[in-house]
Amino acid sequence: MHIPITKPVFGAEEREAVLRPLETGWVVQGPFVAEFEGKFRAFSGADHAVAASSCTTAMHIAVAALGLKPGDEVIVPAFTWVSTPNVVEYMHARPVFCDVDLDTFNLNLEHAASLVTSRTVGILPVHLFGLCADMDGVLDLARRHGLWVVEDAACGFNAWYKGRHAGVFGDAGCFSFHPRKAITTGEGGMITTANAELAGRSRSLRDHGASRSDLARHTASAAFLLADYDQLGFNFRMTDLQAAVGCAQMDRAPWIGVERTRVAREYDRALADLAWLALPRVPDGYAHGYQAYVCLFQPEPPSLDNVDRLHAWRNRLMTRLEERGIATRQGTHAPVLQGFYRTKYGFAPADFPHATIADRLSLALPLYPGMTGEEQAYVVTELRQACDATR
Repeated sequence: MHIPITKPVFGAEEREAVLRPLETGWVVQGPFVAEFEGKFRAFSGADHAVAASSCTTAMHIAVAALGLKPGDEVIVPAFTWVSTPNVVEYMHARPVFCDVDLDTFNLNLEHAASLVTSRTVGILPVHLFGLCADMDGVLDLARRHGLWVVEDAACGFNAWYKGRHAGVFGDAGCFSFHPRKAITTGEGGMITTANAELAGRSRSLRDHGASRSDLARHTASAAFLLADYDQLGFNFRMTDLQAAVGCAQMDRAPWIGVERTRVAREYDRALADLAWLALPRVPDGYAHGYQAYVCLFQPEPPSLDNVDRLHAWRNRLMTRLEERGIATRQGTHAPVLQGFYRTKYGFAPADFPHATIADRLSLALPLYPGMTGEEQAYVVTELRQACDATR
């Protein structure tokens, strides 16, 4: 039996959808992008939605639209995908890394508060693996210091915090449609915001800084005149081919959400007695989107003293599962331990102990809509045996 870490859900609807822009001949950013944005607004409750070519470019647009400049500082979690700090570096600003809570894998607010300086302009909280960050705490910290907030909601589709969807709390939220996410357009991203001016700047910046889009130009009179370009922008547009698939994916999003939660709940039930594996925690008032089911391998209380030994043990466990056809992954990495950031800023594991432990000991289990009871039972059986077998 082969069990992948995840797999996208495609059917006849997506096959038919991708043909529609081919039939019209409009394959770059156009009417299907506009339709996809509308469906995403309706689903998330956001006032504005602006599609982009990826979540990384969405965040790059958002921080640029908010005026991030060289010398500024932005607080980011130390355990996240590398693109979170990268978008700060792209603007020649400095990402200031904050350690995380091992219970949630999200930003530690007490540490974040200690990092604010006169150069701090913003916070980039991450809703990691589908669990929202503590947005009341993030927003309170931001208000006290006059900071903007951009939510890295790459994993935040169908994640809820106190009755509101991820991505609608800060100045902007940014989502990913990579194939490992709940819905996918292959690559693709979305910016959400309640600020009409910020939405307008984002629409311009994604399209070279244009004063109006090609769709607006070609559906109005004087289409022969190009837009004005009064600001430096990017080519971060989503294509209509991607957006057409996204529209079909949005139509099946409720079912996808139910299925991801169903699989996660079964893991919760079947693995509850394993003391050596800390399962995903969902605090009161949160609804987990389960972009991934990420646990912490802890056959002993983890610390910097034993993390390397436990890391080797975890890897032996993952190798055993791989040999039995079960794909697993580390949750994500700690950018502070990656070559670029470690070299540039001189970071050491002791600077971010929780992020280091999460990097070394996180363990994502297979989760995808339509996962059968037989498949999941096989994962559970093999996982239960693997800890002692690899000791």
